[in-house]
Amino acid sequence: MTSFVHTTWRARLTPLVLGVTVLMLTACSTESGDGQRGGGRAPMPTPVLSSTVERQDLSRSISVSNPVEALRTVELAARTDGVVTEVAVEEGDVVRQGEVLAQIDVREQRAELARAKARLEEREANFARFEQLKARDYVDEASFQTARAELDVARSDVEIWQTRVDFGQVRSTVTGTVVARMIEPGEAVARHGALFSIADLSSLVVRLGVSELDVGQLEEGQIVDVSIDAIGRQTPIQGEIRRIFPAADINSRLITVEVELPSDENLNIRPGYLARVNLMVESYPDVLAIPAISVGQLDGESYVMVIDEDMTLQRRVVELGISRGAWREVVSGLDVGDRVVPSNPSEMRPGEAVRIVEWADRSASAGQST
Repeated sequence: MTSFVHTTWRARLTPLVLGVTVLMLTACSTESGDGQRGGGRAPMPTPVLSSTVERQDLSRSISVSNPVEALRTVELAARTDGVVTEVAVEEGDVVRQGEVLAQIDVREQRAELARAKARLEEREANFARFEQLKARDYVDEASFQTARAELDVARSDVEIWQTRVDFGQVRSTVTGTVVARMIEPGEAVARHGALFSIADLSSLVVRLGVSELDVGQLEEGQIVDVSIDAIGRQTPIQGEIRRIFPAADINSRLITVEVELPSDENLNIRPGYLARVNLMVESYPDVLAIPAISVGQLDGESYVMVIDEDMTLQRRVVELGISRGAWREVVSGLDVGDRVVPSNPSEMRPGEAVRIVEWADRSASAGQST
């Protein structure tokens, strides 16, 4: 009975052992000592990313903000001391050149003017008498010249006091809009004290401080985009660089660039509104570009790894231009449509077989705006 059982199990184990042995031999024959499959077959292609060489806009622009200003603003100041007796205008009023805006009490000056005029009449009569005497040779030359000098002094006194009386009327020196009024009736003002601010609102500008490193790329007449949130427009308006100041500010080292805004009353732009101006400081609108990470250095030359049509790598020497963020301009060595590997090329070998696992995302703009 025992012999029969052993014989039965031996019969059943024999095929199983043979099957395991065959599998082990097959596994050994399909793997070489270095882990490659197929016993001498070519290695599997290396998975890589791919980036297609295209033309891009690598221009660089900067955004600078400052309030809107009138091109010309005049600060009217008092020309005499006194108390304000009348103010004829308010903020927002349009005034003409020569128009009276306020009156300062000059009664004391008027009294001095009346005295000067009376003295002048006296001197004129005295000089007329001396002229008659001189004609008859009744007075000497010295007395005659003294009478003439006294007449000239009297005329000068009248002119002085007339001027001081005229200073009591504050007149606009320009045509424009009153944007600030700093006085009220009954208020005492000092000579040269500020009274009004008058601006020519027909010409509005934005004065920007631009770095000396960027201003060299700008020029007068250049059209720029201007965004003003207060006027409620989604699309920027077009401004024009009116002038570039010749010297940098001694403290900030910035150079003033003056941008003139369009004179369209429908835009309703007012001084004080914040304007954001986009200045193109480097223009590279249509250049070949590749990811900067794809560039390597070998023997003093720049190179990239290009994926050939047969899906092998080729080292390609390139001449590079500007750098803009994650992108580099290609001056020569590549053409539109070439495929480069956007990773460190020093880790790859020319002739290496590859397979593309993913295309690099090129949806983001290559340009920078600061």
